[in-house]
Amino acid sequence: MNDYSIWVLEYAYVAQYHVSGIVYGAHNQGYRKLPYCYVVIKGHGTVAMVDVGYNEKDMGAVLARRFNVEAWQSPETILAQCGVTPEEVEHVFLSHAHFDHMGNTDAFPNAKFYLQEKELSKWVWAMALDQRFRWLNIATDPADVMRVVDLARQGRLVCLDGDAKDVLPGIDCTAAYDTHTWGSMFVTVRNDTSGGDNWVLAGDLVYSFENLTGQDPKAPPMYVPVGLGVGSQTNMLFTTDAMVKQAGGDVSRVIPVHEDKLKDAFPSRTNEFGLQVIELALADGELSLVA
Repeated sequence: MNDYSIWVLEYAYVAQYHVSGIVYGAHNQGYRKLPYCYVVIKGHGTVAMVDVGYNEKDMGAVLARRFNVEAWQSPETILAQCGVTPEEVEHVFLSHAHFDHMGNTDAFPNAKFYLQEKELSKWVWAMALDQRFRWLNIATDPADVMRVVDLARQGRLVCLDGDAKDVLPGIDCTAAYDTHTWGSMFVTVRNDTSGGDNWVLAGDLVYSFENLTGQDPKAPPMYVPVGLGVGSQTNMLFTTDAMVKQAGGDVSRVIPVHEDKLKDAFPSRTNEFGLQVIELALADGELSLVA
């Protein structure tokens, strides 16, 4: 019995992203598609999301051009795929502050946002550093950070101090400090009251299935960190192991939202914009979006 429906919704993509940015050390291996996605979780009388994408204007548009992002569609268009409007979203878990994950908070006027306090405070610290350290901010829009600070003024921001269990019924947030970013976190949905049906929504702590298994299918599995991190590769590896453990040891239940092969691993369809709608789970009585 599923408590929640869970969909991964592609809202844009990079057609050719260097593999070494996805898998650490995978040099001279060419390019592949990198979807930009967020996650919708619907059930228990509420709608929640993991991340919100970016806003395709101002600095968000500048960063999108820098990374060669294509085919962007608004949350109104994308959420309509599952019969939801941005106004109906009540909770948003922000995995980290990079522009493609935290850049469109304004589109969700009724949502409460959850973010690790360390993630917010360290990006403010990074913005105050000398310009010689500006690489740290290569994928961050300072305006996104300020919009989140204003959410605190509005009473719509919850700053988490580490792990938080049952933020919503059966939904946990786990801190992953000093990994992809200083205060990244992943979200676990315990989707069956009888247990044994966990989904781990990884944010950018893994980009690809190869971060979970290694690149050589003939070799014993091994964890390989993502190609971009302000923390340590060691921390990323142990976080990957923690995610796999929360998924009951099943690496297929750890969901990398930048993985183009998600569409092959789970029920999916391509919408009229050439973007993927991927269905991880359906709550009892919910109609499939991909059947």
